[in-house]
Amino acid sequence: MHAQHSDPADVRDVAWARARHRRLACVSTVPLAPADPAAPAVEVSGLVKRYGQTAAVDGLSLTAARGAVTGILGPNGAGKTTTIEICEGYRRPDQGTVRVLGRDPVRDARALRPRVGVMLQSGGIPPAVPAADYLRLLSRFHARPVDPAALLDLVGLTPVARIPYKRLSGGQQQRLSLAAAVIGRPELVFLDEPTSGMDPQARHATWELIARLRSEGVSVILTTHFMEEAERLCDNVAIIDHGQLVAAGTPAELTGTVGQLRFRAEAGLDIDSLLTVLPPACAAKESPAGHYVIEAHGAVDPLLLAAVTAWCAERGVLANSLRIESRTLEDVFLELTGRDLRT
Repeated sequence: MHAQHSDPADVRDVAWARARHRRLACVSTVPLAPADPAAPAVEVSGLVKRYGQTAAVDGLSLTAARGAVTGILGPNGAGKTTTIEICEGYRRPDQGTVRVLGRDPVRDARALRPRVGVMLQSGGIPPAVPAADYLRLLSRFHARPVDPAALLDLVGLTPVARIPYKRLSGGQQQRLSLAAAVIGRPELVFLDEPTSGMDPQARHATWELIARLRSEGVSVILTTHFMEEAERLCDNVAIIDHGQLVAAGTPAELTGTVGQLRFRAEAGLDIDSLLTVLPPACAAKESPAGHYVIEAHGAVDPLLLAAVTAWCAERGVLANSLRIESRTLEDVFLELTGRDLRT
């Protein structure tokens, strides 16, 4: 008998995968006993926060389940960051109640501090401190910290461990903030736009870390402007606008079962005429100019496809880039919050 020899590339791949698994395992958590085990991770009721005459948050109510990734989405100025900062205990609400792991985030801040991790949108890290020194310092404030060296390796910062924070790239600064948020093995972690400024490799590594946290029972509250990220990571999503909740549910519940047929053609086609050959439940629109969307309840079937292409052929219209899709979370987001730019 002849011994079988493994391909060196396969061996390297297996070794890399095992090493990656060990690095991910270093963030496993063993949650402490909560004040109320049945309480949601976060519960907000009738929250109001004003700055002068402007209501940044205006009667917001939402719930985030334990052990799940909850996404809070909204345009710029919708009240996302203010809501998160109130939940983190950095701001006091003007009205309403907020409970984090069953406790008041302001009154019970000392009890919550070792149980909650926070990734700030920006700032909070001394600019002259190297990444490795910063994580080592943070580790001294926790009873069971993740090993700082392992955490640096996990987020891909080992090569720049001795570089001061101010000299790191934007994406590297984000990854250091993420590491700081999970070094204490929190039960709940707030991630405010965690992949902003990251390249695709770092973004996927961050997604992997968030998935690992969820698999270990950690509750994650996530804000993001990337709808693909929310669809991929979130168990539940809350969309807010003008400080109020406008929709909530799983990504599947929010996108529904609407099928879409999309194509490109010359601008200004007669949509009303197109609708006359479509089933009654269908809708059609041109947005933006020259981009057409046909929506049908349920899947797009061959009869609908034939009706659209026949209508185009009768008018000498060439339907380019014709494709069948499902409605996305971004479609829902724009329908609910509009397409106007926000400052």
